[in-house]
Amino acid sequence: MDLTLFVWKQSGPEAPGRLEEYRAKDITQDMSFLEMLDMVNEGLIREGRDPIAFDHDCREGICGMCSQVVNGVPHGPLEKTTICQLHMRHFRDGDTLYIEPFRARAFPVIRDLIVDRSGLERIIRSGGYISVHTGGVPDANVILIPKADADIAMDAAECIGCGACVAACPNGSAMLFTAAKVAHLALLPQGRAEGARRVCLMTEEMMKEGFGSCGNHYECQSVCPKGIKVKFIAKLNREFIKAKVKGG
Repeated sequence: MDLTLFVWKQSGPEAPGRLEEYRAKDITQDMSFLEMLDMVNEGLIREGRDPIAFDHDCREGICGMCSQVVNGVPHGPLEKTTICQLHMRHFRDGDTLYIEPFRARAFPVIRDLIVDRSGLERIIRSGGYISVHTGGVPDANVILIPKADADIAMDAAECIGCGACVAACPNGSAMLFTAAKVAHLALLPQGRAEGARRVCLMTEEMMKEGFGSCGNHYECQSVCPKGIKVKFIAKLNREFIKAKVKGG
């Protein structure tokens, strides 16, 4: 099938950007979205033209680097799917696709479809880990954890930090990301010792990085490739309030 692509081109963070038109020809339905872009780039290189710059790594939906917006939707039209897992069988011959980078004040464009998402990493570095000494690795099931708590913690831990929630939010909020990282540790015994410190540091770093506030639009949940629920934002708010009341 043949497609018309309008792709965002921008040479650097301070440079003006624009949508440029490209043709994707002889695309098979079995190709992934990134393979389609690879094919377009091979043609551009043969013609001596500047290829489309985009980010990727695992191509298995686990790293979150393939941060693109397709026809206005982060990661494209398929639910619970990253761009690298999106296949061309979900499009039709003759379709026109608009491909842009994630849009958020805290995600400056590096080049074309590549954005700087290091703000999310700095939120993690501020406190999204366990630093207390817990001794050697205990045998399985030595620490008893209710299954309900373990299941919810695992749901939160599925977050891959792609930033789609930020790109979809009208306010550019990272609340869903931060909430998932806080919640999966706050629900487990190993993470509770530093719970108050963690939620304060991560929330303050999130605001410092220039992410917006949650407006309860639920756009974040709708585009999350791992289906992280907004209920974790409520958990984050409760943990933050408790920490402040206790003098955190």
